[in-house]
Amino acid sequence: MNKVTFDSDGVTLTGNLFLPDGVERAPGVVVAGTWTSVKELMADRYAQHLADRGYAALSFDFTGFGDSAGEPRDVEDPARKVRDIHHAVDFLAAHPAVDGDRLGALGICAAAMYMADNTAHDPRVKSLALVAPWLHDASICEVAYGGADAVAEKIKAGREARSRYDETGEIDYVPVVSATDPRAAMPYDIDFYLNPARGGIPEWPNRFAVMSWPDWLTYDSIALAPRITRPTLLVHSEDAAIPDGARRFHAGLAGPKDILWTQGTQFDFYDQEHQVALSADTAAAHFGRTLR
Repeated sequence: MNKVTFDSDGVTLTGNLFLPDGVERAPGVVVAGTWTSVKELMADRYAQHLADRGYAALSFDFTGFGDSAGEPRDVEDPARKVRDIHHAVDFLAAHPAVDGDRLGALGICAAAMYMADNTAHDPRVKSLALVAPWLHDASICEVAYGGADAVAEKIKAGREARSRYDETGEIDYVPVVSATDPRAAMPYDIDFYLNPARGGIPEWPNRFAVMSWPDWLTYDSIALAPRITRPTLLVHSEDAAIPDGARRFHAGLAGPKDILWTQGTQFDFYDQEHQVALSADTAAAHFGRTLR
């Protein structure tokens, strides 16, 4: 693993580049994980698996997250994350150990939306793989967040928080995950995020900027599917998050497509060896077929 930095619209982003042994100018894959995540949560794990399978894989922290620069911190901004992915592709395409004509993208959970968005507009990305993809639009958000009124309340709170930030520079944070705080973005007892042996690591601050809600809840990833002509693979489970979003997205894809339905909860795909290895194997085989 090599620590690397690259520029994204004037912000220095920090990443980890995993290179395969004994491969000159390997095909490259940009890897990213869940909303609010840092590279150590799951992107590094998948990048290492891809490197073991012959790919140069880049995991990185988005603007305002983890080791990367940028303000405000820990704001889930879909448009900004898509721009960061675009610049991560810039970095991979120019790296001497990478074949810039063979570039792919792998998104886990929410990064599936952002990788899909960049792929729809970036012809350099020749292949896309989405693992346990969180893919939403307005109707899915209403189901996931307790109905239209609850969504509207979150959007209202987010706009008020944004106004406070613009006026005072103060950021209103709540936990990403909490079993006791109802204000949390995910007010549930989720072992992956709360267990220090899994995702509850020091690098991840478990904080969510309330001003993130409007951009997150109004983001329509399902509408991206008809714009994606590159070969696309989805790996998902009926027991993981919003499988209906995966089905609808897959149905709308304009290019070659495949979907593997397997077993496991959403969080199993983040760090459980069976689901991670299966997903990495399936993604590597997909890239092997499509990054020629």
